[in-house]
Amino acid sequence: MPDLLPVCMQDVVHAWEPGLQEVTRIPDNERRRPSATGIRRNWHWFQAADARFLLDVQSGSLHSVDEAAWNVLEALASLDGESAGSGKRSATVAAVAGLDLKQTEDVLDDLDTLIAEGTLAWPDDEDPVPSELGPGVVKAMCLHVAHDCDMRCGYCFAGTGGFGGTRSLMPPEIACAALDLLFDISGHVKHLDVDFFGGEPLLAMDTVVRAVEHGRKLEAETGKVLKFTITTNARGLSPEIGKFLNENRIAAVLSLDGRPEVHDAVRKTASGEPTFERSSQNALRFVKTRPDGPDGEYYARGTYTRKNTDFVNDVLFLADMGFSSISFEPVVAPPSAPYSIRESDLEEIYESYDRLVREMDLRRREGRGFRFFHFDLDVAKGPCLAKRLLGCGAGREYVAVTPDGDLYPCHQFVGREGFSMGDVYRGIEKPEIGEAFASAHIYAKEACRDCWARYLCSGGCHANAHQMNGTLMEPYSMGCMITRKRLESALAFAGIGSGCDDQ
Repeated sequence: MPDLLPVCMQDVVHAWEPGLQEVTRIPDNERRRPSATGIRRNWHWFQAADARFLLDVQSGSLHSVDEAAWNVLEALASLDGESAGSGKRSATVAAVAGLDLKQTEDVLDDLDTLIAEGTLAWPDDEDPVPSELGPGVVKAMCLHVAHDCDMRCGYCFAGTGGFGGTRSLMPPEIACAALDLLFDISGHVKHLDVDFFGGEPLLAMDTVVRAVEHGRKLEAETGKVLKFTITTNARGLSPEIGKFLNENRIAAVLSLDGRPEVHDAVRKTASGEPTFERSSQNALRFVKTRPDGPDGEYYARGTYTRKNTDFVNDVLFLADMGFSSISFEPVVAPPSAPYSIRESDLEEIYESYDRLVREMDLRRREGRGFRFFHFDLDVAKGPCLAKRLLGCGAGREYVAVTPDGDLYPCHQFVGREGFSMGDVYRGIEKPEIGEAFASAHIYAKEACRDCWARYLCSGGCHANAHQMNGTLMEPYSMGCMITRKRLESALAFAGIGSGCDDQ
């Protein structure tokens, strides 16, 4: 599963409320002021779910702000260098913000205090950039055990299971050779991840069983720890298979798109029959058998398209069915596709995220909360700097394996010309492909360098960028807009849960 986000809730920028202690005021002519450019780049203030927040991009700290603080931030970001450094700064900011001088000075003093305390970074500081990221160490592998599927989903990026080639299943010996390779090239890394993917991996259960047995044997021999995950449409998820997954602590991603009419409009069998009833009942029966804790990890995972931009209703539908861990992703498709999301759809998508924050907060307070993958924030720590710069690690820390044993940078690059890196017997023969992914970090992408979300999304999905723009260096713009809104909603959910929106 992806890393959680580096968010820490901090102090409230709101010092003028009655009863709050006055801070020591800095004379106006002694204030050290950041530039408007630095403020716009490294302080991101936003509204989500009826609350206002300030994110410090460089430190990841999150602050609640009220209307007056919001207006001061807007004014600071609009002032040029001469105005920002003038001796009458407070009066200038007050005039631009439309506030009286006292309120303005209170906000400015709060900002100075937070900077002095280190809970708000100086926005003109340069970003921390490592001089050398070093070679990647492969520690995660996606096994395409099935290039075939018992469904024909309209938006499937895998060409309804075949990935543009011959439909086939991975032989057990290929899966075992892939695990041998992973344990060998992972070097000093102790914790490894393997995903069973397709197509529909339940069509290749013999291979899955053999791979798990072999993986557990390698664990015993090496002392390494192997986490398995399977992604399935659940049509073939029998009680016997569920028992095997539980006994072997295999995490599960269960593909369900929410309301029956939404799910069945896109996710059909090869003969065109609806799939919701069987898939959802199999999935629900299975999750009810899952053990508590990390050994029972699962997500009901949906895709929303322009046909259900009100996807919040699908999330809540699954929650009401009994799924307590849910994830939803926007579809990625060419603009001409009937399911592709257009800019005209964004307003309703944004409203769905805002409503989801409010609904989840209400249910949390009522004791019937559920997890939404992209709102599941770590409020204490986040990924290392290299992870923030590079994201998923495709081609560097993560590779995919085809049924024939060929290696690709990730599951979505399988079959794309020019991205075959080697095979499970000879290993990675084209390390330059991984190096190309390592070069596609956030500072190499013009659209990412100054984006407030750069450390949280790490430049976005390489596969989506390549699919939509033909290059790793230009992010998929529609994905960027949705990701930024989703991040704001995730931050707001963390903020509301901490009680920092109570002004």
